[in-house]
Amino acid sequence: MTAGPTSGSTLQLELGLGAPRLALEPEWKAQPRLWGHSLHPMCSYLASFPAALSHAFIARYSRPGDVVLDPFSGRGTVPLQAAAEGRIGVGNDLNPFAHLLTAAKVEAPSLAEARTRVTALRLVWASDTARWLDLAAAIQADPAGGGPEPVPAEVAMAFHPRTFAQLLFLRDAFDLETRVDRFLAAAIAGILHGKSLSYLSTLMPNTFSMAPRYVRDFAARTAFASPDRDAFDGLEAKLTRLYRDPLPRSPGLALLGDARDAGTRAARALKARGLPARARLVVTSPPYLRVVKYGYYNWLRTWFLGFDARAIDATLDDAHRRLPYLEFLGTVLSDLRGVMADDGIVVLVIGDVATDRGRASTDGHDLADQVWEAAAAPSGFRLAGIADDDVHANRKMTKLWGPEAGRATQIDRILVLGATEAGRRRARSAASNPIDWSWPPRGLRAV
Repeated sequence: MTAGPTSGSTLQLELGLGAPRLALEPEWKAQPRLWGHSLHPMCSYLASFPAALSHAFIARYSRPGDVVLDPFSGRGTVPLQAAAEGRIGVGNDLNPFAHLLTAAKVEAPSLAEARTRVTALRLVWASDTARWLDLAAAIQADPAGGGPEPVPAEVAMAFHPRTFAQLLFLRDAFDLETRVDRFLAAAIAGILHGKSLSYLSTLMPNTFSMAPRYVRDFAARTAFASPDRDAFDGLEAKLTRLYRDPLPRSPGLALLGDARDAGTRAARALKARGLPARARLVVTSPPYLRVVKYGYYNWLRTWFLGFDARAIDATLDDAHRRLPYLEFLGTVLSDLRGVMADDGIVVLVIGDVATDRGRASTDGHDLADQVWEAAAAPSGFRLAGIADDDVHANRKMTKLWGPEAGRATQIDRILVLGATEAGRRRARSAASNPIDWSWPPRGLRAV
């Protein structure tokens, strides 16, 4: 058996009793859907967990000023919530779309900066509207050859001609290397498609992009014509919603890169900014085994942002089987171990994957226990315990996928580790600490 937990935990595993359970009340389930900072719902993102879940661990396992790291940051839920609660929130992701969303939130411009930029863009659009309308018409008539570069036919058919012209203009005008434009582009991505008046196209739900072939068939079958929605008006309304809460005063950091050296790169970047370089808390959800293609299910958003959806999926490599997946997480955890505070804690939200492409699968069964034994223990972590979190199908973003909705991951297991024995003891002793669920919080108790 691999080296790992001490005394009681080791005995429990040797006797075949399984990993110790951690008594964590899933209070995050009782919170409102939009609990937390108003920047959280900037843009939907598949397989993201609620801000309330991140708060449950940030409040229990960190203090103001601590570094809280998420090496698989997705849309930036953990680093944003950490910064909103006075911590230093750091997010990393290999997906450029995810990185953009994280960076937009933790390095957000002021409302005045954002509105000033929108006003300037409106003026430029007004001075050159005819040219962009002509270009949009040419592309919609011939997506492959009507413009300077081919545009997917599904993109061209998704929008009203004027809306499409505005999106072409904004796509050309935005410089995603700048803080303000990156924020505005992320906000536009959040309103590209959906079924209410706030979205620029009604062709698809907001949650994810439907398959291109389905979109073509649906548009032809229903003679779809998108309503005329003004992109600037939609953006202004989105900004009003996003800035309901004041921006976090604590610093945040977004990194683009492989999770296998995210800890090392985070420590280096923090040190360069004169900030503490060791993480006291890691809260993350590694990608579910063979479930989500992040590029494919965001192909309309990635087009607008100038990313290649196929390249994203090829880079992320979602096709891990169990053994390569465990080796991958072993490398991730080994790197994290070297940058953790002495009493640091790692929280991994790991989905048990019951099906693979609709077929029953055993690769993802009891995955949290396997991650502990094969990936975490060899790196010297100490096991605090595992908590179960039932995932109901109607709470999932995949609930729109028909009769198989929500069946792939029916339960999340929350694996809690200590970087040292001190971290393990702190994780177990703080598990029952009461949490203030008011927002903004009146006070947080942490150890």
